[in-house]
Amino acid sequence: MPEGDSVYQAARRLDVLTGHVLTASDFRVPSLATTDLTGRQVLETVSRGKHLLTRLEGDITVHSHLKMEGRWDVHAPGTRWRRPEHEARAVLRTEKTEAVGFNVLVDVVATLAEHSLVGHLGPDLLGPDWDPDEALRRLRRQDHVPIGIALLDQRNLAGIGNVYRAELCFLSGVDPHAPVSAVKDLPRLVSRSHQMLVAHKDRHSRVTTGDLRPGRRLWVYGRRGPCLRCGTRIEVDELGPEGQERIVWWCPRCQPPG
Repeated sequence: MPEGDSVYQAARRLDVLTGHVLTASDFRVPSLATTDLTGRQVLETVSRGKHLLTRLEGDITVHSHLKMEGRWDVHAPGTRWRRPEHEARAVLRTEKTEAVGFNVLVDVVATLAEHSLVGHLGPDLLGPDWDPDEALRRLRRQDHVPIGIALLDQRNLAGIGNVYRAELCFLSGVDPHAPVSAVKDLPRLVSRSHQMLVAHKDRHSRVTTGDLRPGRRLWVYGRRGPCLRCGTRIEVDELGPEGQERIVWWCPRCQPPG
């Protein structure tokens, strides 16, 4: 699952299309096989949690989601693609720019109908609608749910993925398996989540430790050895609703159970 900062950066890349008219569009999914947006001006691209909304004149929105492996590449027309052609799902081309969505979920909807796709999301950590009080309210509605699951639930707050889940729980001293009700300072965790994503929205690498050396940039995510803080061996498990489990990392000493 991509982090909100990655989706935000994808929106900024797609901004190069803004103000220009599409000279071609190509959607390589069966439901959109006959859709042609040629001649429409691109108005803007915005991120909403893990979703991208590229709005065009005529009340049209190209909605895309990066899933686990997706990305949008932007380059000059005629440039050799950096991924295999069979992975392309959408191509938007202007006179000077070509944007290719690889392995993305894509759909075309009326702009006025965007709510049906993203209206269920909680406050966007990188959006103009960010509301920490509403995020707290939504989290507390799930007080019996493990905090590590609640943070990934985009209906609570939109933008946290597996990396930030692990790092936020560590920095808050919280076992990701502990219920939301057991988090001693939930407002601080919510505030820190916003600060962390804002700090990384314009960066290409994530650093939560303050140490730029390879292997020491993140506290627990992806670690298989000792904790960088206390030396205790990092624990690894799967956490999430049945069928949607994701790997989670934590330090049993710095993040004691309960």
